[in-house]
Amino acid sequence: MVILSKIYTKTGDDGQTSNANNERVSKTSPMMEAIGAIDEANSAIGMATDEYNDVIERVQSDLFDLGAELAGAPTITISENRVTYLENVIDDYNEYLEPLRSFVLPTGPLHNARTVVRRAEREVWKIENINPNIAKYLNRLSDLLFVMARYHNKGKEKLWVPSNG
Repeated sequence: MVILSKIYTKTGDDGQTSNANNERVSKTSPMMEAIGAIDEANSAIGMATDEYNDVIERVQSDLFDLGAELAGAPTITISENRVTYLENVIDDYNEYLEPLRSFVLPTGPLHNARTVVRRAEREVWKIENINPNIAKYLNRLSDLLFVMARYHNKGKEKLWVPSNG
């Protein structure tokens, strides 16, 4: 349980912050860049829709776990079963969708959240010696958001038509 009684501490005013082990690290370190990108992804997902609440809440909690693990929290680990959960949800939604015949023109907040998650995944790959399930989770999460966006936009989806000139 995290208890925050004071929001500002002034300890980050010098460009440093503390990881889960209370070690001081640069706010621009690859770890902190990845944690920040995951935080942005979490916010984007929260803004995406009021639907799918159970899935969205589970994902948002998982994203806090990802950030905590990256920060060195000793008791939090993203396991393969979190990736499998996403795959199962993707499969459930995908059953209601027609196969794609072209790329989808991205519209709406779920597609936006998907691209933010993709950026977070790229930032995670810059960190050495991480749990590979973290990057796998983000990869599947962007797939889930793509499928959810397709489901949400069903019947209104626009496909890319390549120009010939």
